[in-house]
Amino acid sequence: MTHITDAVLVIILLSVLLSLGSNRLKALVEIMALQGIMVSLVPLLLEYKAEVHHGGIIFFQIMILIKGVLIPWLLYMAVQRIAIKREVEPIIGYHASLLAGLVVIFVSTIVTQKLHLTLAAGRELLLITAITTLAAGLFLMMSRRKAITQVIGYLMLENGIYLTGTALTKQSHTLYVVEFGVLLDLLVGVMIMGIILHNIKDAFDDVDTTFLGSLKD
Repeated sequence: MTHITDAVLVIILLSVLLSLGSNRLKALVEIMALQGIMVSLVPLLLEYKAEVHHGGIIFFQIMILIKGVLIPWLLYMAVQRIAIKREVEPIIGYHASLLAGLVVIFVSTIVTQKLHLTLAAGRELLLITAITTLAAGLFLMMSRRKAITQVIGYLMLENGIYLTGTALTKQSHTLYVVEFGVLLDLLVGVMIMGIILHNIKDAFDDVDTTFLGSLKD
């Protein structure tokens, strides 16, 4: 991998840590937009020496638009609609979340070394980043109360899954159809979640998912 690819992976890792330490919903959306763009660039940078056909270039452009623009815009609209700026009382505090993120990076490094996978040259950092992003997304979903933050955690989880597939797949063209399917599912999921958030806000005047426990048959 080139130094540019390494820099992109470092930015992704930093975005993971920033998301774990941020309580401002708009900042989280902006971080996810940056992460989505960086994740979308990784396969293209890995193939910078190879001949990428015209369809592949179009795919990467569409993926950047969806991950870096469309999905964050939908999330931003949801944040604007619920009119809540911060997550005040997370299940796990922000300093503890940052520490957990650093631990996840350390554990991901050990796991990558212990797996003894046959990876393409220089893809160890990519797999470490992938495992870290996946685990951090799952952690964000479990450690936050607001539904919008849990949606962001789910999107981060999907980014980690995509990076894992990129690291383990020798011919990344096989990821195109799968990624399109996942992106379409994500778009539908984000739009539906926007409706759900609006309904939760109307019913409870908040989007704390713990209120859902008060619902009875």
